[in-house]
Amino acid sequence: RAIAAKGENKATYPGSQLANSLKLVARLIAGGLSTRVYYVSQGGYDTHTNQPGTHERLLGELGDAVKAFVQDLSAQGNLERVLVMTFSEFGRRVAENASQGTDHGAAAPMFVIGNKVKSGILGRSPSLAPGDLFQGDVKFTTDFRRVYAGVLENWLQTSSQAVLGQRFDPLAVL
Repeated sequence: RAIAAKGENKATYPGSQLANSLKLVARLIAGGLSTRVYYVSQGGYDTHTNQPGTHERLLGELGDAVKAFVQDLSAQGNLERVLVMTFSEFGRRVAENASQGTDHGAAAPMFVIGNKVKSGILGRSPSLAPGDLFQGDVKFTTDFRRVYAGVLENWLQTSSQAVLGQRFDPLAVL
């Protein structure tokens, strides 16, 4: 609490739970907490019915919260030393199910955000052509562990093998 009280937010955040979590992280960073990794989460994506409205709302909340967080860190002068990475534990199938939703799939996008991040799409975009799917799932083109390895080795300066349990070729995200 004392460290959070020393920090000051310099951006306006929306009212979502995710935004409030990121707002606190920004205050802790501004206050000088030496933690190297912060983890916040946004639930609600595990839907299988009526997804269009729910996912639109959730992705809007994600975008608005991350935008405010990046603006805050930039205004604080801390964006140079912060890297943001988003991930999900599951992707989505391509085909809609009978309930206007999709079931769990094999591939999902990740976003890496920061002043030192290589911009653009890293890896190949997966094909949505029916013949290119694997049992209805998009085939991933970049193993997420390569992204983790790139962040661990090139940002956190630590062995990715010690964390991931084996060696993965680090993706050049920086």
